[in-house]
Amino acid sequence: MHMLSEKIAADLKEAMRSKDSVRLSTLRMLKSAIEYYKIEKKQEKLMDADITAVIKKQIKQRHDSIDGFAKGGRTDLVDKEKAELAVLRSYLPEELSQAQIEEIVKAVIAEVGATTKADMGKVMKAVQAKTAGRVDNRLVSQIVSTHLA
Repeated sequence: MHMLSEKIAADLKEAMRSKDSVRLSTLRMLKSAIEYYKIEKKQEKLMDADITAVIKKQIKQRHDSIDGFAKGGRTDLVDKEKAELAVLRSYLPEELSQAQIEEIVKAVIAEVGATTKADMGKVMKAVQAKTAGRVDNRLVSQIVSTHLA
């Protein structure tokens, strides 16, 4: 299934036509990151799950940049990164709500028989498998540690 790469390519062309500079530069960076990932993994074609992983990595980079620029007082750059973040997020499946994550975490804790913080890795791995790219892992981590405290 290579639907995501086709959508990104089509949106890139559309951004060129409509002269949407933010979307255009963001998609060019994303396309480049996807190409690097292909080379790194020695693959001709990537599955949507791989592309989603690349997008998530790009999103994490934007979050880190926003934190850095905010600390440095560069609101102009913060706004640029936030705009790119919105473009990148539009390619991810809809995120689960905190309540949905809580339910999954509780179920997983019961499933794996987790009782202490030492079980955190096991729980996180199982939760990530069930939520496949539809959650912010930092939030999941907070919820898991609250339930294992």
